[in-house]
Amino acid sequence: MELTFRGVPDDVMVPDDAEYLAIVEDILQDEDVQSMKTFIQHGTTSCLEHSIAVSYLSYKTCLKYGLDARAAARAGLLHDLFLYDWHLHSSITGGKMHAFTHPGSALKNAERKFHLSKKEREIILKHMWPLTVIPPRHPESYVVLFHDKACSMRETFRRPVPNLNMA
Repeated sequence: MELTFRGVPDDVMVPDDAEYLAIVEDILQDEDVQSMKTFIQHGTTSCLEHSIAVSYLSYKTCLKYGLDARAAARAGLLHDLFLYDWHLHSSITGGKMHAFTHPGSALKNAERKFHLSKKEREIILKHMWPLTVIPPRHPESYVVLFHDKACSMRETFRRPVPNLNMA
């Protein structure tokens, strides 16, 4: 089954999973989210591709363990909605490190565009723990931060993220 969404960039692959896509369709259609494809995240992977992978893997993990898959899918897709080239961040901000500041930027941008639950806000804000110092309270936050780190490593070392069943 082929799934297409009006407004989703043609050159960005999305998982072939109707239930997942129904949860994140509004996010995928958003102009700012689409702009994430113009920023490289790790290796040659765009910020949007990275966020889709983190979102979908987190969704599947949460489904498997009876956790809030909706919150993980949506927050996973928004966790890096910082909207700038992070490779240039410290030179523009005068030395502030992207790893410490981007969760707050992503949350601010996400809140501007979408209604977020408390859990989704925490997932976005704490996805860089332990750099965020205060640990997350929700298990879904740990799921997203785990998949964020796993995907980041695979992308950095140019290893494909497995089992995404992309359409």
